[in-house]
Formats: sequence, structure tokens, C-alpha cells
Amino acid sequence: MESLTRAQQELYDWLVEYIETTQHAPSIRQMMRAMNLRSPAPIQSRLERLRNKGYIDWTDGKARTLRILHHKPKGVPVLGELVAGEVEEILETEVAKLDLGQIIKQPNAFALRVMGDNLTDNLIAGGDILVLRPVSGDEIIPDGELVAIRVDGEGVTLKSYTEVGDKVILKPLKGKGEPMELKISDVEIQGILIGIWRGQQTVPMEE
Repeated sequence: MESLTRAQQELYDWLVEYIETTQHAPSIRQMMRAMNLRSPAPIQSRLERLRNKGYIDWTDGKARTLRILHHKPKGVPVLGELVAGEVEEILETEVAKLDLGQIIKQPNAFALRVMGDNLTDNLIAGGDILVLRPVSGDEIIPDGELVAIRVDGEGVTLKSYTEVGDKVILKPLKGKGEPMELKISDVEIQGILIGIWRGQQTVPMEE
């Protein structure tokens, strides 16, 4: 698809948001107000350009039939894979979108796909998608919280988290394997587990 000018992009983004929110197309006058324009001519010109470039369409001769042709995918970004029970580097680029609709409304949530079956004792299977929320800089993490955590020089793992002084203790889920005791400065919490997506079912984590 052809790229858009700044003015075309501004109108297109507004149209996408308006139609998704209201479930109907706006009038030319509403578009004029949104774009701070006094004349319909610039709006009509931008609409024609957007139509010619394949971003929108409408039924000629019928009011409010404008529709968006290419929606941006919505949902929680899946940022890569996490190997069950292991400390592995993960790919931190978006590889898919997981649309959880009204199930999880946590702002800035993201997801990692589980590889392997070392977490099956925790009802987490290979292929499941872990939904996590980011952690604010001054947030206190309760003892025993399940977190995806980056270990300096190694990668990311899913562990039970406990702080003791200037150190953290990372315990394997269900007690499998030995706990890891590390300096706080050597780890970075990627997110707190808030749900597990399996096929068509989401399992929220208990508060």
C-alpha cells in the first residue's frame, strides 16, 4: 500500500478510532471539526486519496457508508518464546497479536509463548501463551509472585520471586530444580504473570 502524507495519516487514524468506538461512520462536518478545518474541500480531497490508496471505501450515493479496509491488529503483543524451566534469551520483537477482547484489560500487557513441557506440574503446557503485565520502577513485588525475569548474561526465565535484602531468590515453579540467589542488580523483571492463554481459553491468575 502507498504511504500516506501527514494530513492523510491524521485523518485515517481519526477515522479508525471513531469507527471502532462508535461502530458507524462520521459525517463530513464531524471530520472537519476533528481536523480543525472550516471547509469540506480538504476533507473530501483526503478521503479520495485514502480511497485511491486502498485504505478506505464507501458506497457512492449513500451517506455514512465509509468503512476501513485495513484494520491494525488489536490485542496483546506476543513478543517471543520462553523455554519452560530454562533461562533463555528471548526475541523481543512482536511476532503476533493475541486479541483477548474484554478478558484482560491491563494496559501495556504483553505475552510470551511457552516452549517445552517443564512447567506441566503448574498447569502450564508447551504452546500456552503467558500473559504478563509490565512492572513500574518503584513497584514492590510480593513474595512468591510469578514473574518473567531477565538474568544478566543469561536470558529470561519464569520463576517465583522473593527479595531478601539486596538479593533476590528465584525459585522454580513447584519446587523443581534449585533456587537461584542473585543480586538485585543482576536481574530485571520483564513482567508479572496475570493469565495463561490456551487455545480458546484464558486462565486468569489468582489475585
